[in-house]
Amino acid sequence: MQLAPVYPILYRILQPTFPYCLWSARVKEPIVALTFDDGPHPQHTPQLLKVLDKYDIPASFFWLGVCVERSPEVAKAVYQRGHWVGLHGYNHQMFTSFTAPILKQNLVKTQLAIAQACKLDLDYVQTHVRDVRPPNGVFTPQILKSLQSWSYRPVMWSVVPEDWLLPGIAVVAQRVLSQVRNGSLIVLHDGMFGGADVAQTTDLIVKNLLQRGFNFVTVEQLWQLSQAV
Repeated sequence: MQLAPVYPILYRILQPTFPYCLWSARVKEPIVALTFDDGPHPQHTPQLLKVLDKYDIPASFFWLGVCVERSPEVAKAVYQRGHWVGLHGYNHQMFTSFTAPILKQNLVKTQLAIAQACKLDLDYVQTHVRDVRPPNGVFTPQILKSLQSWSYRPVMWSVVPEDWLLPGIAVVAQRVLSQVRNGSLIVLHDGMFGGADVAQTTDLIVKNLLQRGFNFVTVEQLWQLSQAV
């Protein structure tokens, strides 16, 4: 069952209800943040990187710890290009299934995988890699409270084209292009589900948004713009 038409409605309901999450940025400038979940993937992510290199634009990646461990060289390639990195949990298990201590361990385990793959000091990663997107976008007020108490920043979305169901490159691109606004935060997937199309889909989306005059920013830049308003 495709829920793509429902996500814009959910965004309008949830964004004001949970203002401490990053959903988008209220800006007048035509800027947008491209984000990718569920990676890194040994085939899909390198293909995506070629597209991002082609247009020389930044993106943000929300990684699964288990995938970082499986493809450390891909993770390192993403990081070395200057793309922003966040956490998506260790194995895509929903955060609502964890107790608070286990959830914290899950995030730390993912940070450890990133530190090892990218050849970074763990203390540095734990200080700087602190954006968290819950798997499936599922959270509770208590989960948000816990994340904030541990100095993590919850990141959500404003444009969700449901690419993981592979409805087709043109369909995903059309959904994004019809919904995007100044300050939008777009979610795509470069993992096992949806990743097969991600490079071509991203190419089509980026080409069209550049023609519209949009500039691309990272999640970190979107946070800064959101807090400046």
